Amino acid sequence: MAAINVQPQQLLDRILSLEIVRVTERAAVSAARLRGRGNEMAADQAAVDAMRRELNKLPIRGTVVIGEGERDETPMLFIGELVGLETATTKVDIAVDPLDGTTLCAKSLPGAIATMAMAEQGTLLNAPDVYMEKIAIGPGYPRGLVDLDAPPEENIAALAKAKGVPPANITALVLDRPRHADLIAALRKAGAAVRLFTDGDTAGVIHTADAEGTGVDIYLGSGGAPEGVLAAAALRCIGGQMQGRLVLDTEEKRARAAKMGIKDPRKKYEMEDMVKGDCLFAATGVTDGPMLRGVKFRRNVIETETVVMRSVTGTVRWIRVEHRDLDKFHLD
Repeated sequence: MAAINVQPQQLLDRILSLEIVRVTERAAVSAARLRGRGNEMAADQAAVDAMRRELNKLPIRGTVVIGEGERDETPMLFIGELVGLETATTKVDIAVDPLDGTTLCAKSLPGAIATMAMAEQGTLLNAPDVYMEKIAIGPGYPRGLVDLDAPPEENIAALAKAKGVPPANITALVLDRPRHADLIAALRKAGAAVRLFTDGDTAGVIHTADAEGTGVDIYLGSGGAPEGVLAAAALRCIGGQMQGRLVLDTEEKRARAAKMGIKDPRKKYEMEDMVKGDCLFAATGVTDGPMLRGVKFRRNVIETETVVMRSVTGTVRWIRVEHRDLDKFHLD
């Protein structure tokens, strides 16, 4: 196996890959307590509060580059907020989505997760809270096999040829929104099956990394830019390809993006542009889904399931925990 040409001081401390699990676990448990209550805002706020408390216990000095919104819009985990210990010397970028799938949680539907990514300082795309056009496939394909600017039928044909199957054997995952009507029609005309989903954009992209397990071969369409960066971090760890482009269709959005360092509003970002250095990614299930089991509240025990990944080693750990010290959740 070829050595990874990265200096040790440039790598995130591998112990942080376990520390961030506690962050997503706490957020997931807090959100899970509000499953099925119909209150998206309350569930999201509970997850945000829990995640922020745990982040501030970590031995890092982190800058939130992907958060709940810009400072004027949210009091917690806003873009630019500093988290972690003030005395820490390890400086990192943080991307968070304390509750990916707020509607799923509020309605107790499958697929809600609590997720975050951590990367070396200055290596995560500082994306504004706008839409992003996205395309993603899993690992094992030639680089550039699919392209954001290619017509859907060309991408489907290229992917089917690479897999050695007819287009009818390709399943595309698309967010169920009116804006995707033409895309869905084009995919079906190309012969592909289209699986629609209602919420959970980050998990949707990640599904392409395990096509055999999830049945999803390709992700297409527009969704949140913050979720796009989080998904890119996960694919950077486990393999795959992704491209994205910010949807900056108003002068106000272009001005916001420019303030955040976006120089080319039409730039097509490769996965490596969105996540440049060593990164960690963790997600904990809130409700049961195809990727993770949701939080289980049992007598004197809370069960959680988390996946945590690291890009520099390609390590993927699945962590199922029985939390018996329930006092640690008393603030959630």
